[in-house]
Amino acid sequence: QEETWKHTLLLSFQSIGVIYGRLSTAPLYVLESVDVDVKSKDEIYELFSFIFWTLTIIPLFKYAFIVLRADDGEEGGPFALYSLLCRNARVGLIPSNGNTTKLLDLEDDELSKDESDNNKARKVIEGHKAIQHVLLFLALLGACMMLSDAVLTPSISVLAATKGLARSLAKLFSSEKTKDGVAHALKKYVPTPAACIVLVCLFGLQHQGSQKIGFIFAPIVISWLIFLTGFSLYNIIHHDEKILSAFSPVYMLNFVKKIDIRRWKLLSSIVLCIAGTEAMFADLGHFSKRSIKITFICLVYPVLLITYAGQAAFISRNLGGEEVLHLSESIPNKFLQHIFAVLAIFASAVGSQATITAGFSIINQCQALNCFPRVKVIHTSYDILGQVYVPDMNWLFMILSLAVTVVFHDVSKLARATGLAVSLGMLVTTCLMSVVISLQWEKGLVLSVCFFVFFGSIEAFYLSANVISFFSGGAWCLIFLFILFITVMGIWHYGTLKKYRFDLENKVSIEWLTSYGDVVRVPGIGFIYSDIETGIPAFFSHFIINLPAFHRVLIFVSFRPVPVPYVSPERKYLVGRVGPKEFTIYRCIVRQGYRENMRRTDDLEDRILECIGTYLEAEEGSGADSSEAECSARVGNRRVRFQVPEISSAVNEELRQLSDEKENGIAHFVGRSHVKAKKGSSLIKRMIITAFIFLDKNSRSPPATGLRSPVPALLEVGTVHIL
Repeated sequence: QEETWKHTLLLSFQSIGVIYGRLSTAPLYVLESVDVDVKSKDEIYELFSFIFWTLTIIPLFKYAFIVLRADDGEEGGPFALYSLLCRNARVGLIPSNGNTTKLLDLEDDELSKDESDNNKARKVIEGHKAIQHVLLFLALLGACMMLSDAVLTPSISVLAATKGLARSLAKLFSSEKTKDGVAHALKKYVPTPAACIVLVCLFGLQHQGSQKIGFIFAPIVISWLIFLTGFSLYNIIHHDEKILSAFSPVYMLNFVKKIDIRRWKLLSSIVLCIAGTEAMFADLGHFSKRSIKITFICLVYPVLLITYAGQAAFISRNLGGEEVLHLSESIPNKFLQHIFAVLAIFASAVGSQATITAGFSIINQCQALNCFPRVKVIHTSYDILGQVYVPDMNWLFMILSLAVTVVFHDVSKLARATGLAVSLGMLVTTCLMSVVISLQWEKGLVLSVCFFVFFGSIEAFYLSANVISFFSGGAWCLIFLFILFITVMGIWHYGTLKKYRFDLENKVSIEWLTSYGDVVRVPGIGFIYSDIETGIPAFFSHFIINLPAFHRVLIFVSFRPVPVPYVSPERKYLVGRVGPKEFTIYRCIVRQGYRENMRRTDDLEDRILECIGTYLEAEEGSGADSSEAECSARVGNRRVRFQVPEISSAVNEELRQLSDEKENGIAHFVGRSHVKAKKGSSLIKRMIITAFIFLDKNSRSPPATGLRSPVPALLEVGTVHIL
């Protein structure tokens, strides 16, 4: 349906509380985190010029006008860009069956388009495995930066606000005689404990869902923006109107001409003015492109320019004063400073919401594509499927954020790590986006290179500034978080990929099953769940060898992630017959998008049986040869009755058999794998396999073993995977 302006305005209001809290609270710590002395008024002008052009080029031009157009079914983030590449070129390294993806693409006439063009970039990428590994690494790197940001942002935002609260309390409760002692005590002992309390409350609210939280937080952010606009305009008029002349790029160029190590380090704090920009794209599934773009252009962007201009005007007038770089010091009235301190606490908590929400979405996407261990995912909205809550990761984020706050308790040190995460994450988006421009949009290699060079050089410039400040700040914290997340992702991806290949190599043919002697067919229907989509899984052949009996109706079920956000119900199930008709063996592939919950299988049995009924009707109408090894057909979402008088008696009899066997009982067969490393494996490989075993045992059960079926109807068959 076409989006109405009423709906756009409603989404714009909600997006203020979810997406733009981070950008709106960045003035709390951008200039405060500068740990290098600013020596002259001209330097303040030059730094503000950098802020203006950075906000204009990156969030406005790059994200609002370009990157937001590269959505994958109204979804954003690094994995959304990667999924676009997977569908438009054979670059996917995630275990996925090509036939199911091709059938999905054929409905949109994408496959024929891809195969008919002569895109040179596509041919180069498809022909080099190393490039495909680089693209996957970039997607994982971008995901790790966003997860790290979900840990660092709450810490730095809340800590900056509580430091402002401590300064306000020092002015409120201290007298002239005790001013220095009280101020020192409050600044030393209040910020960190207060920040920890706020962080616990913030993460404790996450189970309410981003929709409710965003609706509550939006008025807070709006009040915050109005407050910023008011006193910033006062500072511009009262302190230094000439600061507006710094909109000219001449000041920025003068800064670059005189660049040295000291000035380079100054830029590592300036990049924080665009912290939260990536959330505009990552949280795209929660809102619409038009609402996100309108909110930023009409509200957030002009308010941020006024705020930074007002702060720069105050600093230029009071350069050399005590704590002049703190935003709270630029407020002209003491009473307003106390209001600001309280409002900043709430606004900083809101500002953390964008990265936390994006972190949940990234975990859900990675898990669906077998790049992260299985964790519980709760959909917090019936209307918006993209709004998810991941309890396990929420508490992990909280613990890590508390640890970072307690260990560092310094805004400038945390700024180094946050700036590095922001600049590196944006550079990853630029790399993936440049490939999307060439492959998906087919705009040519020249335009793709221009995009990469222009935006990539700016982001690399800021990245180098943060790298220079690595040893003088707390940037090593980001390295620790990156190693933690990339190790977990890499080990899980490696283990699941090896297991999948082991299953493919050890499967048996359908002829083996149909020709196996002395097999007893027992009443009922057997659902056999496996990761492979052809042949018989090794664990079921192991079961047949030890207990030569299986049900009169067998249905092999595979859950297959595909590189799209959601799969519509009419395209979700692929059903086919396996072997001759008299054996009544079928196969069903259940396709899941990377934003879908793979454990919600309450009516799975009925849906699959309905689809088999539809398939039998289609098979009868097309006159398919019953001897085909595996005849696939697309089936719909409509409910099928097993007694249909218009079809032939043979099909009617088969439908009746399905109904009767369902009454006799349904059993579920799943494989319980035990992983071992091959003899003679290297020490590193044995360590990786051991880590994978640990993650596998301590993660959620696979989709098939999470079925809501009676315990006696679920049979687990143990197998050993030698990797």
